[in-house]
Amino acid sequence: MPYPTDFKYTKEHEWIKAEGKTATIGITDHAQESLGDIVFVELPKVGTEIEKGKTFGSVESVKAVSDLYAPASGTVAAVNGELATAPEKINKEAHAAWLIKIALKDPAELNSLLAAADYEKFVAEEV
Repeated sequence: MPYPTDFKYTKEHEWIKAEGKTATIGITDHAQESLGDIVFVELPKVGTEIEKGKTFGSVESVKAVSDLYAPASGTVAAVNGELATAPEKINKEAHAAWLIKIALKDPAELNSLLAAADYEKFVAEEV
């Protein structure tokens, strides 16, 4: 699957799409594939401060529980409530099923993340 080029990626397999001072965060197609069937998602509440590189929630699959790591710092502005009752949406469309939206603290933090081509190369080397 091609990775969207307007997203940035982490080596922990999260994606982030910035639009001005806000950003949308999710997990990559590679992550959902590795996890298998996702059965539960734990996400922070609106208003929570998250810090780049720190955990902000978890994804539980039939295989394992995996922590979610913030690709950037900011304040949670929205949480994808659909995932509470339909976490499998992540398996169906990982790049459309966002987890949270944040108000970015420092958009420059995104400069240290991977571009789509670099992430694809990273995943290929990891496998």
